[in-house]
Amino acid sequence: MVDKTLLFSIMFLLGVSLVMSYSLTTYTVIHYGYSDTHFFIRQLFAVSIGFILMITLSWIDPDKWFNRIGLTTFILFLLLLIVMQFLPSNYVNVISGAKRWIKLGSLSIAPVEFFKVGFVFFLAWSFSRKLIDRKGMSFKEEIKVFFPYIMVFFVAVILIAVLQKDLGQVVVLGGTLAILFLFVGSSFKFFLSLMASAMVSVAILIMMAPHRIARISSWWSTVQGTILNIIPFEVVQELKVEVAREPYQISNSFNAMHNGGMWGQGLSTGQFELGYLSEVHTDFVLAGITEELGFIGLATVSLVLLFVVYRIFKIAALVKNPTYYLFSVGVGLLISLSFIINSFGISGIFPVKGIAIPFLSYGGSHILASCFSIGLILMISKKRVIEIKPQKVEQKEQDKKEKE
Repeated sequence: MVDKTLLFSIMFLLGVSLVMSYSLTTYTVIHYGYSDTHFFIRQLFAVSIGFILMITLSWIDPDKWFNRIGLTTFILFLLLLIVMQFLPSNYVNVISGAKRWIKLGSLSIAPVEFFKVGFVFFLAWSFSRKLIDRKGMSFKEEIKVFFPYIMVFFVAVILIAVLQKDLGQVVVLGGTLAILFLFVGSSFKFFLSLMASAMVSVAILIMMAPHRIARISSWWSTVQGTILNIIPFEVVQELKVEVAREPYQISNSFNAMHNGGMWGQGLSTGQFELGYLSEVHTDFVLAGITEELGFIGLATVSLVLLFVVYRIFKIAALVKNPTYYLFSVGVGLLISLSFIINSFGISGIFPVKGIAIPFLSYGGSHILASCFSIGLILMISKKRVIEIKPQKVEQKEQDKKEKE
């Protein structure tokens, strides 16, 4: 039987996303001349298709179809990421020179959202075949063993961070890869070396793009006062940056959350969704939820999302197949890291990276990909092994004897 608790939790989050896609788009529909229900209908379509996909996958036998579906997803969307760069502009949406969406009539799809799920499957499938029994490797052996996976990730960096100019998605994939390395037996020394290399690589990618430098400088200007107070005076003068004005998105995000208070201003009555926070129903949906539903609303959706991650990890702990186990852990990491990066971004702890909140932010591609991943998890959940504690077994035997 599938994990119904996980299913109902996802349904709750999708329901909230529908409400917010209508409530938070007051200014946007007026600005672009859309109907009041424009974003709601599009989100309803994505949620409906995603829900059907999720339920359909949950019915399928994982022993027959899981590997086929996962491997097809990885290969197909890796090829789409490559081919998309060579398609003419009438087949793709181009924003700031980056091709991120493939047009499907009046709709569009972002292959990277599905590639993330396929990438996690590839890691789980390959790790379970080659690495699950390797223990006590030397540092040189670790480099040799993990190098092919690092090269696959490097290809993803080129396709996503360089060609699509989407560093946030690479950070999510990189964090997932590094943590999965730990799960299959890499040493902490190798993990720290990998993190150090990743930080250098991210710094290089930032230096390659002026818009990223501007974004980092803008973010640093808001937090430098707190951080630099603990650094010697001489160093402070070198690290301090001057910005002409405070980053308005972060500032308005703070104000929106503060304006929500404990119980919120009510649906469709928030002030900062009226043009102060651009596209508040997407990347800043948590700020919009907080203003309209208050701290209680924010706490509720956050706890439900964290509960979803908990249920996924619990499913991982109860399956014996190593591929199922690693895939479940990987999906849980994708959701966790996306939530952390987005929530830290809107609160000024991290620079804003444009990462959607799974199941909550407006957007068809990430809704479909998120439902797809949960459908695979529900498929896997049918293979859970529920262990009965010895004392419960004894109690059942005793009850049986008493009845006899």
